[in-house]
Amino acid sequence: MDVNTSGTTGSVSSSDGTTIGYQRLGSGPPIVLVHGGMESAGSHVQLAEELAGEFTVYLPDRRGRGLSGPHGADYGLRREVEDLEALLAATGAKALFGLSSGAIICLQAALDLPTVRKVAVYEPPLSINGSLATDWLPRFDREIEAGDHAEALVIATKETQLFRHAPPGWLLKPIVRLMLGDMLRLVPTFHYDAQLIIETTDQWRRFAGIKADVLLMGGGKSPAYLKGALDELKRVLPDAERVEFAKLNHGGSGNRNRGGNPPLVARELHRFFTSPPRPNTDGR
Repeated sequence: MDVNTSGTTGSVSSSDGTTIGYQRLGSGPPIVLVHGGMESAGSHVQLAEELAGEFTVYLPDRRGRGLSGPHGADYGLRREVEDLEALLAATGAKALFGLSSGAIICLQAALDLPTVRKVAVYEPPLSINGSLATDWLPRFDREIEAGDHAEALVIATKETQLFRHAPPGWLLKPIVRLMLGDMLRLVPTFHYDAQLIIETTDQWRRFAGIKADVLLMGGGKSPAYLKGALDELKRVLPDAERVEFAKLNHGGSGNRNRGGNPPLVARELHRFFTSPPRPNTDGR
């Protein structure tokens, strides 16, 4: 399809034939925003709106969500990077932003794809020396199989510490149903986000090979393991910029109804994406 049409949605075909759909906002240099777990393209619409005055913003639905095709039998980080590669090729984008598992995908894309010149990541959940356990995944999968998405969400959020002061499960479950009802349909997809965490366990040092400019972002109210992952990335990428938003948490880049502050995060992204790229020695 012609990705330069004036429509607000479109799609590309990944290397295995899977359709990857996206939303598009704004005009100007192209950038791509990659959502995290239990999210879809719409989860960062407000951030995209903040950036749309200066950029053409692409919001892809990752596999298994919204406008895109299924995860597929051989799902993994390689497939996610191939999906992103197809979108970058179609749009000409050289700048990426990713949240959480989307941040892991963007880091790998920056490592693998020479066309990526700038990559901003918000709290990639890299497990470093056991900092993030995944032994809860079989319990999560059993609840999904039983059809209890609310209980599966309780397991995932408690084990990943995304609710800082979580109430007991018997109380948290009805709260989840009441406040996060629209998220429940996306809960099964979190199995695949956990796969990305498992696949990259103790593999953070490999990102030292990234040649693109890197912005490391995080919230002051986020769990310690997420801050630790950013610390380790800063050690292996000493030229990377580091920004912490003192009053934000893991949802800081998302829509306001998820605790995000899109204008605040957009200001840092605008500054980073419009600054001249660092000189490099490999011709990129």
